[in-house]
Amino acid sequence: MIGPRAGTKVWLAAGITDMRCGIDSLAVKVQTTLAEDPFAGHVFAFRGRRGDLVKLLWSDGDGMCLLTKRLERGRFVWPQADTGSVALSAAQLSMLLEGIDWRRPERTWQPRAAA
Repeated sequence: MIGPRAGTKVWLAAGITDMRCGIDSLAVKVQTTLAEDPFAGHVFAFRGRRGDLVKLLWSDGDGMCLLTKRLERGRFVWPQADTGSVALSAAQLSMLLEGIDWRRPERTWQPRAAA
């Protein structure tokens, strides 16, 4: 499993991204639109118009990586804003990639007393 290193920030690019974009085009979007460094090792997520496709861009120190995921059913939950970015934790990114609403996760139970 390829996962982000400890301390890695995850940024969602608000709005819609042209999913024909590749590594170079997305890296330029990170620099110009998000005003971030695409080579800093952080993860940048982009979503297409239909909402069933997401692309993640990050630098692992040796080169740029691009992951594409398409949901067979459902849509990726995305911020309502048209511009800017939203920071996520690694756990929220994991929920996002599973198609779970990362904005309002609910625990299945709460402990009542110590055992």
